Amino acid sequence: MKLTLEAVAALTGGKILSGDPELTVFGVASLLDASREEASFLGNEKYFQDFLHTSAGIVLVPPGLPAYPEHTAFVEVDNPSMAFNALVKYFMASAYRFTPGIHPTAIIDPTASFNPDKIHVGAYTCIGAHCIIGDGTDIGNGCDIGDGVTMGENCRLHAHVTIRERCKLGNRVTIQPGAVIGSDGFGFLMGDNGRYVGIDQVGIVELGDDVDVGANTTIDRARFGRTIVGEGTKIDNLIQLGHNVVVGRHCIIVAQSGIAGSTKVGDYATIAAQVGISGHLNIGSKSTLGAKTGVLSDIPENSTYWGMPAFPYKDATRQYAALKKLPALIKEVRALKKELDSSGK
Repeated sequence: MKLTLEAVAALTGGKILSGDPELTVFGVASLLDASREEASFLGNEKYFQDFLHTSAGIVLVPPGLPAYPEHTAFVEVDNPSMAFNALVKYFMASAYRFTPGIHPTAIIDPTASFNPDKIHVGAYTCIGAHCIIGDGTDIGNGCDIGDGVTMGENCRLHAHVTIRERCKLGNRVTIQPGAVIGSDGFGFLMGDNGRYVGIDQVGIVELGDDVDVGANTTIDRARFGRTIVGEGTKIDNLIQLGHNVVVGRHCIIVAQSGIAGSTKVGDYATIAAQVGISGHLNIGSKSTLGAKTGVLSDIPENSTYWGMPAFPYKDATRQYAALKKLPALIKEVRALKKELDSSGK
């Protein structure tokens, strides 16, 4: 598929600053990797030098740039990153084609409910008893769908996803390879004989509409009731959500973060990479947790915290700055002591 400069402007809601309206691109790439037949974007001022040296045919740019490279067409948009995503979706739509059909090696229980003309099931996938699968859903190779699982319409499960028994997926849920939804929560008690005894985990996981789950992420089923991920929330790779965690709507949870059991996260929260959150806490709506933050107590709404343990961001950065100065201060004190000792004072 292809797009002309004029079509790029129409698709992104932008304004052509320069270039032949019939100039054509056939894909997208980063500023430095793009060829004359590809489109790119400038979404962060840190990449301005890359922008000045780009070979892209078309670049989406914000208003008011001080300089532009030669021999490139420009479309001005309010938010280049968001506008570029529209181009990515356009070209990705041509790369991915949903083709209904059931692979002959798939093993499907006869009590499962779906329209075989409106879903796709890949090779060596197993679907258990009494499952319900909505139209337009694409289940990749080697997936394992437990008994009683419910999936909405237009879901996409990539290869080797496991959805354990009775879990529920809304519409347009996307799950990347290797993710496990509904694994047992980490629940053990010490018995009288000095050995740990497993506690039965009899709840489920429920994913809302438009949830994305990254590769090799694990979301534990509830001990009782539900572990919940709200509508529109995006979960990165290698995330752990413990049993009975509740994550609100439209949250972002970034790589290698973990949330312990029974913690509740409000709507529109952002949890950056490698954040660890203890159990039975409340993380307020529209809060942000910086990378590597360790959360041991509740976080208020509309706040930004960072550090270990978590502090309000301004306090944490002041502490960090003081710690960075500490080695130099110690060196000065030692030099002064040495000078005093040598002078005999």
